Amino acid sequence: MRVLVTGGTGFIGSNLALHLLEQGVDVVITGHDAEQTLPGFTGTFLQPSFLGLNWDAIGSMDAVFHEAAINNTLLGDRSEMVRANVESSRELFERVVGAGCRRIVYASSTAAYGDAPTPYKEDGPMRPLNPYGESKKLLDEFAMRFAYAHSDVVVVGLRYCNVYGPRENHKGKRASMIYQLAQQMVKGNPRLFKHGEQKRDYISIDDVVRANLLAAQATESCVVNCGAGVATSFNTLVEILNKVLGTNRTPEYFDNPHPETYQNHTECDMTLARKRFGFVPEVDIRSGIQRYHESGSLVS
Repeated sequence: MRVLVTGGTGFIGSNLALHLLEQGVDVVITGHDAEQTLPGFTGTFLQPSFLGLNWDAIGSMDAVFHEAAINNTLLGDRSEMVRANVESSRELFERVVGAGCRRIVYASSTAAYGDAPTPYKEDGPMRPLNPYGESKKLLDEFAMRFAYAHSDVVVVGLRYCNVYGPRENHKGKRASMIYQLAQQMVKGNPRLFKHGEQKRDYISIDDVVRANLLAAQATESCVVNCGAGVATSFNTLVEILNKVLGTNRTPEYFDNPHPETYQNHTECDMTLARKRFGFVPEVDIRSGIQRYHESGSLVS
């Protein structure tokens, strides 16, 4: 089996690529050296990342996992966001399907829901709060039109919620709040937006890798949520991290500088992912953070 993982040096892409290699899959990745290095990687590494790709070097693929994207929620340049996340995806889909690929799994985001009520349902309202969320909404719409026009191709979009785990350390302020808070708490008190009761649906990278593999076996095209289905407050994260890290930190609260574009609560209804291809999240937040710490990657 031969697969392409775009964004293969990123957080989700690198974990997925390494897992596929362990399974004996012939893996081709796109990416760049500023992100993650893949120890012992024996596949094919195409640079410079997804944009400007040498399409002739890809050839025929059995499946494509499209993880590459601009995922900076604070980037206000809508045209650049749409170019990178929608138009480039359009070219990817057309080229790989033209070369014979019939299975595409791609990264969407719950940012597409914006300030819609929770728990998010795939057929519910979509009110993105920033160009990133809008680009993912547009990508979902394109992907399903593409799948309709290519009835022999299965396209699955995974609306990732807040993914955490090893190999996210290169992301800086785009890393999960679990990682960011851990970095703060080994040095002093963590800082949170007032009053720390904002909630996020955090999903372990192990569950996300498994969701991708199951999605690649789906029998029909769809866009589904990819979260744990449970929301956890920032205050609770601090409590969990205090226990895991052996610290006794107290949050320091400050005003949110971006209230108009900030999602105060993310939480996924995971019914459709189970129905479409049998994905049920397995890692709860406490054991997931404990496992993250034991990997040696939580604190840099």
